[in-house]
Amino acid sequence: MNAFRMYATPDGESHFGDFDVSYEAMNEWISRAAAMGATNITFNTAKAGMDYQWHNAPRRQFVIGLSGTYEVVVSDGETRQVAPGTVLLAEDLTGRGHIMRVPVSNDVYYAAVPLEDQTPTAYGP
Repeated sequence: MNAFRMYATPDGESHFGDFDVSYEAMNEWISRAAAMGATNITFNTAKAGMDYQWHNAPRRQFVIGLSGTYEVVVSDGETRQVAPGTVLLAEDLTGRGHIMRVPVSNDVYYAAVPLEDQTPTAYGP
């Protein structure tokens, strides 16, 4: 699974880091990660050519790419692609935030799953 996180450090800069998912075998066919409390799910679309400049995540949430590809830029200059099946843990609730750009070649559909625990995880990757 392609998963990463986006977070802010005390100096207000945003960065990407790894987000590891640990699975436990449920039976010989299925493994499951630990449950995380979520409040709801929203399905969203962003139009081709959108360039949403610096903003923060509205809350700590998983963003899951469903259709189309877009890029996210953090304040340290790193850029990552979010494609169908990508899971992004958005935790940059403070500081400069990030940019979201959708190429002119496709609209984007994604799901946002706000987490009950709004405390960002520790700084660093």
